[in-house]
Amino acid sequence: MSVLERNNVTVTGQGERAMVFAHGFGCDQNMWRLVAPAFQAGFRVVLFDHVGAGASDLSAYDPKKYAALDGYADDVVEIGRALDLEGAVFVGHSVSAMIGALASIKAPELFSDLIMVGPSPRYINEEGYVGGFSEAQIEELLQFLGDNHMGWSAAMAPAIMGNSDRPELADELTNSFCRTDPEIAKAFARATFTSDNRADLPKVTARSLVLQCSEDIIAPYEVGEYVHTHLPNSELQILRATGHCPNLSAPDETIAAIRAFV
Repeated sequence: MSVLERNNVTVTGQGERAMVFAHGFGCDQNMWRLVAPAFQAGFRVVLFDHVGAGASDLSAYDPKKYAALDGYADDVVEIGRALDLEGAVFVGHSVSAMIGALASIKAPELFSDLIMVGPSPRYINEEGYVGGFSEAQIEELLQFLGDNHMGWSAAMAPAIMGNSDRPELADELTNSFCRTDPEIAKAFARATFTSDNRADLPKVTARSLVLQCSEDIIAPYEVGEYVHTHLPNSELQILRATGHCPNLSAPDETIAAIRAFV
């Protein structure tokens, strides 16, 4: 199976440059359906599913490879090279913001611009660093997911999505979480929530935009500010959107922010 088949890669649009959209934990490329089409007139728009998500090839899932975010970053590099990308734009939501950063360090020629939507290089608080969670909270979250995948999904999705006045958004995220293979979800969650990519930020050479939601329990303001401060060539934009998924809850604002940057 080719890399493009493995990751269920789809390419649409027209333009000399490519714009690659990468989804977050428990999601798939469908989460970009309200944003990506807006760029088809000027870019080759590339969508894909991380291995273990969506319509990717589940048989390609290797627990050892994907125990760390580097495994997912290696896939992004493979996709980029298979498509002969050069100087492309990478738009990564949540954990995929860091996956994109890692990919850009591994192969700087692939991406000249990174757009990070709700990024976090480290979710666990340490002395002098606010990640948003204590180590005990993360372990409790991972334990809950391991014990009761469906219950975790139903409890966490509304908190992650925010926008309680629009329950259909949380319902979509819940259903997306529930469709994910429980064992893969458990492993990807551990790789995500125990990661520490703070030391990688200064290595990123791509021009970067950090999109920070106004109220985000997964990636609070202090985290977005930290990412911006430690990326050598970055801008920070605070969105009016709340919750962790502005690609679903505020697509027009997300489109406008990306368009203004590229």
